[in-house]
Amino acid sequence: MPFTPTTYRPYDFANRRHIGPSPEEMAEMFKVVGVDSLDQLIDETVPKSIRQADPLEFGKPLSERELIWHMRQVAKKNDVFSTMIGQGYYGTTTPPAIQRNILENPAWYTAYTPYQPEISQGRLEALLNYQTMVSDLTGLPVANASLLDEATAAAEAMAMAQRMSKSKSMSFFVDENCHPQNIEVMKTRAEPLGIEVIVGAPDDLDATAVFGAIFQYPGTYGHVRDFTAEMDALHENKALGIVIADPMALLLLKEPGAMGADIAVGNTQRFGVPMGAGGPHAAYMACRDQLKRSMPGRIVGVSIDSHGDKAYRLSLQTREQHIRREKATSNVCTAQALLAVMASFYAVFHGPEGLKAIAQRIHRKTVRLAKGLEAAGFSVQPDVYFDTITVDVGPMQGLIIEAAAARKINVRKVGDTKIGLSVDETTRSAVIEKVWAAFGITRQDDPDDIEYRIPEANARESDYLTHPIFHLNRAETEMMRYMRRLADRDLALDRAMIPLGSCTMKLNAAVEMMPITWHEFSNIHPYAPAEQLAGYAQVVEELSEILCQATGYDAMSMQPNSGAQGEYAGLLTIAAYHKANGDAHRNICLIPVSAHGTNPASAQMCGMKVVVVKSAENGDVDVEDFRAKAEAAGDNLAACMITYPSTHGVFEETVREVCEITHQYGGQVYLDGANLNAMVGLSKPGEIGSDVSHLNLHKTFAIPHGGGGPGMGPIGVKAHLEPYLPGNPLGGDIAGPVSAAPNGSASILLISYAYCLAMGGAGLTQATKVAILNANYIAKRLEGAYDVLFKGGKGRVAHECILDTRPYADSAHVSVDDIAKRLMDSGFHAPTMSWPVAGTLMIEPTESETKAELDRFITAMLSIRDEIAAIEKGDMDPVNNPLKNAPHTVNDLVAEWDRPYSREQACFPPGSFRVDKYWPPIGRVDNVHGDRNLICTCPPLEDYAEAAE
Repeated sequence: MPFTPTTYRPYDFANRRHIGPSPEEMAEMFKVVGVDSLDQLIDETVPKSIRQADPLEFGKPLSERELIWHMRQVAKKNDVFSTMIGQGYYGTTTPPAIQRNILENPAWYTAYTPYQPEISQGRLEALLNYQTMVSDLTGLPVANASLLDEATAAAEAMAMAQRMSKSKSMSFFVDENCHPQNIEVMKTRAEPLGIEVIVGAPDDLDATAVFGAIFQYPGTYGHVRDFTAEMDALHENKALGIVIADPMALLLLKEPGAMGADIAVGNTQRFGVPMGAGGPHAAYMACRDQLKRSMPGRIVGVSIDSHGDKAYRLSLQTREQHIRREKATSNVCTAQALLAVMASFYAVFHGPEGLKAIAQRIHRKTVRLAKGLEAAGFSVQPDVYFDTITVDVGPMQGLIIEAAAARKINVRKVGDTKIGLSVDETTRSAVIEKVWAAFGITRQDDPDDIEYRIPEANARESDYLTHPIFHLNRAETEMMRYMRRLADRDLALDRAMIPLGSCTMKLNAAVEMMPITWHEFSNIHPYAPAEQLAGYAQVVEELSEILCQATGYDAMSMQPNSGAQGEYAGLLTIAAYHKANGDAHRNICLIPVSAHGTNPASAQMCGMKVVVVKSAENGDVDVEDFRAKAEAAGDNLAACMITYPSTHGVFEETVREVCEITHQYGGQVYLDGANLNAMVGLSKPGEIGSDVSHLNLHKTFAIPHGGGGPGMGPIGVKAHLEPYLPGNPLGGDIAGPVSAAPNGSASILLISYAYCLAMGGAGLTQATKVAILNANYIAKRLEGAYDVLFKGGKGRVAHECILDTRPYADSAHVSVDDIAKRLMDSGFHAPTMSWPVAGTLMIEPTESETKAELDRFITAMLSIRDEIAAIEKGDMDPVNNPLKNAPHTVNDLVAEWDRPYSREQACFPPGSFRVDKYWPPIGRVDNVHGDRNLICTCPPLEDYAEAAE
């Protein structure tokens, strides 16, 4: 048989691995959509007025083999030392069972935020375990499901104290022993809110002059002190007390709740989550019960389902930013769910005895280190410490730092004469001996009596982690099965399409995920010397160049570690620019009514006044209303915030006009990057008039959602804004920092970097085009069964479409909730519900979904429409029907059946798999019951036993 050449390229990652529909399937889709080619569809969808002139090009795309080799070369440029820098980041050991079964498991890392609790029970239980762990360790009754990092958690606590304190002061006391990055981020947050930050020694606290105070525990230089007296003084003056507490130290030290603290915050990084040059890590917050309704972030609560059985759900603030808009108490949109899950499993894996043993070993090793230094005549402070000591070495400081570095150990430079040393779980005896050697100490013997340096007055007396979940049989078989049971309760991207509008739940390829767990990337401190971070520097530099080329901006800051943080950083950059130009009075921000809820929340956090702009009937920004409000703002116009393509899934023709009006009145244009998945390679925000955007790397650039985090929201700016980008978290720059680490959650930048290298410019452009194709294919196939609310001038949608389900509330008493829950029976996560228009569904299929999966979803949606029609005709009971009773569980299937429809119709609707059927573990959750009876720690063990059976 003669050789026949083929156009198939087996290593073409973009077209054979990432992009779902094959060329043959796309040809079939063209016929349905009514075009001859992908380019014709794009020409009918994306206005020529915003199209970029040149193709996106930045080098040949790499095969998976080539990509792994390249990433190995980059990794080698990092030089991993034993770290004793401390300062909030510590070496830790991730149990292999957690690394393999959680961090590297797509069942956990591809899940979405658990807004649909019926298909999120696994990660909700894991997050409830996390909350219970935090509540126990801090001694405070209510904890949230995590925040972004310790510094931003401290800033959130400061703002929370200002809202809840009955003091009329606008001054806030910050312990000078807080980690420097915590102090700097609090200063950044305080300024636009009009809060005066007073940094000083705890002994100098004037409780009569502040609304609150915050203390680091242990202090950044190792000090351990009891803050009970300070808490009493604050309470006497109607002020609130906050403690930033290290959870590892709380295993041995008196807890914040026992001191009378109102709020505790901190970072659970050292509970099995690698440093990763800064993140991602799960920060925590806990508080007194009276403050719980003001707590930012997500709170998992316990409710009941339609059968009266226990069910977990997100409680209280779940949609605060969308409901309260600029009156929201925080712009925190999500959490660090995947990392919180890891930390919670670390606690389950070790249990209280194991955790305490780890903490005791850390402390004993610190005492051993200190006694060796003291025996050699060095002055070691403080007297009471947990894992950190400070040594006064006078003029020898530089020599000792160099000697330690020569032995591949990083120590901390403190002032001009001192050295800080922090011990962690990974510190070996050999490292301690090398530190002694760097100090010029030659010794063979250990100090004789390694006593504890924690006096009884500072020691913890209360129990913790008493719930049976932390006392499971710790055989790895049992742990592995528990992790699997929880994962099986959830519906993640590894099982089905998650067609959420604006959330871009696309493929997170395994080859992109692999490097984050490599030693050279994961075990490095964010404040290690720059020469040790050369690999990360290359990633940041090259990824920034790619993103600048894709967006038309001139500079990037990788510091914001979530989309909401990116919004905030972008507006701070604009505010700093105005201030530098003598326009500090500019404080009005124009925001369309359809904008993401975090937009107005971010604006108010920057001290801006939100003015809402109307939408036209077709969903576009009402340009005349925008013009009128810009004119009314005049010299006070600071910015506008727009989303492009628009939130309703259309490329608006007037976007350049909106930008021009803003600039005419001296404002700056912030373009929300949530929908960039419809623009990359086709249109550049920086070329259509925008001055700054945040980019959701966890959406467009393939970082996984992780069940509600991690995320990264770097900002791109035009050249005139570059000097005002977020500054160094250790201070000294024009602008203040917004996150704890220089490059935010640096380790997950590797994912976006790898994604871009594997796709290449042409691949990224093709991904954008296919995302638009997939959305138009769904819109066309569902046309007639559902009304597609918004379309462009030529009848096309962008990367997402909005289906109007409001008519069925009247015709059949079927709500958008009913449709969402019924989709679960077919094995799908619901699209975005009731946003930006109440009673609608926003669908975004992304480019990585195959035609087969799109068709399965369409089949499910058409079947639901048929069931609605049956109710409308009177052929189906209006109350007792598959939509109202959805989702259907295995218990429903085997229970006595008295419903006017069959088990077959209930549990195996069109679109569902039979062999690989996903079974929702619970019936519909009662949200009202959950909010009225808030329980946010683990319920009794018998509930777990019942679930296991």
